[in-house]
Amino acid sequence: WPAGASRAGNSHVAPISDSEDHENLLRKGVTHILSVHNRAKPVLEDMTYLCISASDSSSQNLLQHFKECIQFIHECRLGGGGCLVHCLAGVSRSTTILVAYLMTVTELGWESCLAATKAVRSYVSPNSGFQQQLQEYERTLLREVRSPWIHSGGVFKQARHLCMQLS
Repeated sequence: WPAGASRAGNSHVAPISDSEDHENLLRKGVTHILSVHNRAKPVLEDMTYLCISASDSSSQNLLQHFKECIQFIHECRLGGGGCLVHCLAGVSRSTTILVAYLMTVTELGWESCLAATKAVRSYVSPNSGFQQQLQEYERTLLREVRSPWIHSGGVFKQARHLCMQLS
């Protein structure tokens, strides 16, 4: 991946420009793209998309989309695919979604998962509202969302090992 991309197993956080580089996506095994920005829409015909319309504002509710996004990433990984999660800059919205996913499949808290992501992509930084939503997710909803997926397909062990190595 280019220097701007962050990788967690077969899930990648990157800016929008990486989501349009078809050859590189295919070379890296990306089969699914999760777009999280104001004008999110499918671009490449042979990719599977989940598009979430969201601004990079501390008042934007991303928490309401966590379960759908986590399921999308997890099903992609269980099927042997690779998932690119992107917003415009690959800093706040996409990072928030990837951290929520890592929390769900690793039994680690939001700060540990964010630290692991920062170890790969130093300038990732969910805005203050998204950080509060990650904290709320950890306090209230995580157990309920985590239980069906946590031990499926060895993804739990892979993701936890990766986070522990990076943090």
